[in-house]
Amino acid sequence: MLRQILRQAKKHLSSITPIVFTGAGGTGAALYGMNLALFNPEVNWDRKKNPGPWDNLGLIDQYNFYSVIVEYSKLKKKGPDF
Repeated sequence: MLRQILRQAKKHLSSITPIVFTGAGGTGAALYGMNLALFNPEVNWDRKKNPGPWDNLGLIDQYNFYSVIVEYSKLKKKGPDF
């Protein structure tokens, strides 16, 4: 497949630009996905040591990405401790 792309680029010099930008875009997307998977603190790869990372969150931790009304720091705990 790479040979076909190189033959196409040799025959039509104007096709080099889209090939380069498509390759750079694909490489950038792959690197960004790897960055999110490896360095994001919300991603859990170790299921043996920490099977439920959401269990470590307290009552005052914000679970939602954005909360309009609720002040999580002022909430009182209503249920029993487990």
